[in-house]
Amino acid sequence: MVLITGSGPQDRDETIMGHKPFLLLADYLTRRGIAVLRADDRGVGKSTGEFSGATTADFATDTEAGIAYLKTRPEVNPKLIGLIGHSEGAIIAPMVAARNPDVAFIVMLAGSGVRGDQVIVTQVELLAEASGQSHQEAIRAGEKQRKILELVKGNIDDSNLEKQLHEELGDEMTDAQIGAVVRQLNIRWLRYFLNYDPAQALRKVRCPVLALNGEKDLQVPPKQNLPAIRNSLKAGGNKNFEVDELPGLNHLFQTAKTGSPAEYAEIEETISPVALEKISSWIMKNRVQATALR
Repeated sequence: MVLITGSGPQDRDETIMGHKPFLLLADYLTRRGIAVLRADDRGVGKSTGEFSGATTADFATDTEAGIAYLKTRPEVNPKLIGLIGHSEGAIIAPMVAARNPDVAFIVMLAGSGVRGDQVIVTQVELLAEASGQSHQEAIRAGEKQRKILELVKGNIDDSNLEKQLHEELGDEMTDAQIGAVVRQLNIRWLRYFLNYDPAQALRKVRCPVLALNGEKDLQVPPKQNLPAIRNSLKAGGNKNFEVDELPGLNHLFQTAKTGSPAEYAEIEETISPVALEKISSWIMKNRVQATALR
């Protein structure tokens, strides 16, 4: 299995807030006889290359390089190479599988099934409510985010974007706040992410798919994304997929109280044993089926 990290510059362990989820996942799988490839993102740790300016499509080519590498390893069956992607990595996994017949199966962890702009607006609303804002305040926060994203999607350069943000949001945000928004954005990555619809790849995936989201995931909400993933796979004619919402788990698949990112560092658990067992048993089952078919 090739592990594919989420958004932002990540090391091979997908280290976040004191947790190393990919280290734990890799250990769990290898103890069950499943070889795992982890790699630092381009420009991170021991990996060369430039992270800044790269899009989700660029990161997909890095995953394909990982598949090509595994095919050179004598201990790896080249007909049984799968992908496990988390968050943005769960967008990349079907993107690669849709065009690469060498992918035997994929696992999508907290993956989105709708366009990036829709995910972000819903995320902003849910996080606002989780932080104590009223429902109406959360809706207003989502609308402000929607305005910003529409401008990001439609502008070519940062100076033009900043000018239009001033015109549209000058009564809601200070000049300093608007300037900070523009400086913090990886515009090329964000524009791609906002406009990319995962359904186009999911409809082309022919290999077995496991899609898991935590019930308390506020970053990639399951109620918004799991039905869309299921519908896209079904529309494409894929008959071997499983789509599940795991009770009580957050975006990192920790057992959580609210699902707020503020809890991530406070929770001792890195990944729920329920999620680890679900992933490994599904892979083992489909490995047997894939061996029979191939």
